[in-house]
Amino acid sequence: MHLKPVNIVSGYTREQFTTEFVNPGKPALIKDFILPESQDILTRWNYDYFKKEAGDTLVAVHEKENAHLDKATSQAGNKMKFGDYLDLIAAGPTESRLFLFNLLRERPDIRKELQVRKLADNLLTWLPFLFFGGEGSSVRYHYDIDMSHVFLTQLHGVKRVWLFPNDQASLLYRLPWNFHGLADLRQPDYDKYPGLRLLDGYECTLHVGDTIFIPSGYWHYIQYETAGYSVAYRALPVSLARRAIGVRNIFITRRFDDAMRKLLGKKWFEYKTQTAYNRANKAIAISH
Repeated sequence: MHLKPVNIVSGYTREQFTTEFVNPGKPALIKDFILPESQDILTRWNYDYFKKEAGDTLVAVHEKENAHLDKATSQAGNKMKFGDYLDLIAAGPTESRLFLFNLLRERPDIRKELQVRKLADNLLTWLPFLFFGGEGSSVRYHYDIDMSHVFLTQLHGVKRVWLFPNDQASLLYRLPWNFHGLADLRQPDYDKYPGLRLLDGYECTLHVGDTIFIPSGYWHYIQYETAGYSVAYRALPVSLARRAIGVRNIFITRRFDDAMRKLLGKKWFEYKTQTAYNRANKAIAISH
C-alpha cells in the first residue's frame, strides 16, 4: 500500500480551486476553509458548549467500524444523551462514534456561527453534518453513496485520513451492491487480501482548523487519533451523470441489497464476498 501526502493549499478562489482540484477530482488539505470571522468557534465550540446547547438531545451511537459488514450502511446501536456521550469520549479511548449528526441543521442559530469559504459550486452550506468519535475509533472505509464532494473540517482533536480514487475499488475488495470493502486497512492482512499491496492513495493528518477536500467517489478511511469532532459540508457534483449515480445508489442499489439480504440471508453475503475476491484477483492479474 502506497500513500502519498495530500497537497496543502490556502488562498484559492472558487474558480482556482474548482479548476485545480474539483474538476480533476484531486484531494486537497485546505488551511483557510473557515472564514476569519468564524475562527473563534475552534475554541468556543468545546464539550461544555455542546452540553449546554444540546446535552439532553438523544443521539444514536455507532460502535466498531465493521460491526455490520454485510449491510450497505453502518447501523447505529444504542441511544444516549448527547451530554453523556461527550463525557464518554472525554474519559478515554472508546470506539463509540456519532455519524451524520444533524445538530447544525436543527439549530440554525448555531449553524450561523460557522461561516466557510464557498470553494465549489453547489456547496450545501445549509446542510452540515457533525461527526464525533473517541480516541482509537475509526469509520469503515467507504465512498459516499450520493457521490457528493465533501469538505471535512476538524473542529477538535486529531484525525488520520486515507483516500483512494474510485478506480481502485476492486483492490479494496469492494462488496457488490455496497459502498464499502471487506478488509481491515488499519491492520492489513496481505495474505488474505493481496490486492491491498497495490493500492495507491493519499494520506493526511487533520488538526484543528484543517479541512480535507474529498472528491466525488473517493474512498476514505478515517481514524480518530484522539477524541474529537468535525463538520462536513457536501457539494453536489456538476455532472448530471454523477448525480444520477447518486440517486440510483440511494433509491435502487441500497434497497436491492436490503431485499436480497432478507431473501437469501448469509448466502447473499457469501456471494458478495466471493465476487469481491474475484474482482480483486482480476485487478491483481491486470496490474502484473
